[in-house]
Amino acid sequence: MGRRSGTGKGQMFHYFPKGREELLLAVAAYEADRVFESQQPYLNELTSRAAWEAWRDLIIRQYRDQGLYCPLGVLISDVGRYSPASQAISAQLVRRWQECVRAGIEATQAAGEANPELDADRTAAAVIGAIQGGVTVLLSTGSTEHLEAGLNLCLNHLLL
Repeated sequence: MGRRSGTGKGQMFHYFPKGREELLLAVAAYEADRVFESQQPYLNELTSRAAWEAWRDLIIRQYRDQGLYCPLGVLISDVGRYSPASQAISAQLVRRWQECVRAGIEATQAAGEANPELDADRTAAAVIGAIQGGVTVLLSTGSTEHLEAGLNLCLNHLLL
C-alpha cells in the first residue's frame, strides 16, 4: 500500500482510518484541485474571445502533453463508479468546473462578445461534455483531434 509513498500500512490507516475508499477520495479531491489550479488564471478570466481561445489552447496543450493520463477523466469515469461517496466527489468536481465555465459565459455575454440568447448553464455543460468526450477519445487513440474539434465547435457557437 505505501511502497511508492515510503509509508507503512499503519501510517496510511492513521491518516485514512476508513481505508482504501477514504484514501481514493482524498486523492480525487487533491487531483481536482490540481486540475483547477493548472487552468488558472485562464479559467477565472473567461471574458472575451481572446480569453476563451487562450483557455482552449491551454487545455489542448495540457492534454496533449499529459498523453494517456487525465486526472479528471480518471476521477469522473473511474473513481466515480466505486461508491456513492466517490460519485459525490465526481459530481462536485463537474459542478465546480461547470460553474466556472458558466460564470465565464455570463461575463462574456455581459461584455457583448457572446451570444446573449444562449443558456449559460446548458452551454457550460456542453463545453465540459466536449472536453471530457474529447479526452476519452484521446485516451483511446492518443489524438487530440476530437478534443480540439469539440472545443472549437463550442466556442464558435458561443462567441460572436
